[in-house]
Amino acid sequence: MSRDPSLEAFCAFYNKLDKTCTEKLYKLYTQDVEFVDPLHRIDGLPALEAYFQALYENVTACRFDFHDRLRQGDHAFVTWTLHLTHPRLAGGQAIAVPGCSRLTFAADGSGRVCRHRDYFDAGALLYEHLPVIGRLIGVIKRRAGR
Repeated sequence: MSRDPSLEAFCAFYNKLDKTCTEKLYKLYTQDVEFVDPLHRIDGLPALEAYFQALYENVTACRFDFHDRLRQGDHAFVTWTLHLTHPRLAGGQAIAVPGCSRLTFAADGSGRVCRHRDYFDAGALLYEHLPVIGRLIGVIKRRAGR
C-alpha cells in the first residue's frame, strides 16, 4: 500500500522540528490552523509558532516514532510515540508517551493541515514527572491498583 505524501511530509516535519525551525510551520499548516492537545487550544499560525518556540526552548531532545497512518479524503490519523527529554521532567531522563493525531487537510489541495488534534495522556507526559505532583499521582495509581 502506498503512503500518502502529505501525511508522510507531516511525519517527517515533526521529526525535524525544534526551536530553530518553527518558522517553517507555514509549509505544514494553514494560516487559520486550529491546534488542540490535552493541555492547549491554539488558533492561527502565528500563535502556533509562538507555542512551539516556547515549548522547544528548554527541550533537550524530542523525536517521534510514527506507527499507523490512515488517510481518507481530507481526514487522517497517525499514531506515534513521543520521546522527550527535558531538564525539568523525570530528572532530565527520557520520557516515552504514546499518542495519536487527528488531522484535517485543507480542501484546497495544498497538503497543508487546517485542524490538528492530539490525544495523549497529559499525566504520563507532564504531571507524573514533576517532583511533588508526580509522587502524589504515583500514590493514587497504586491505590487504584494500576
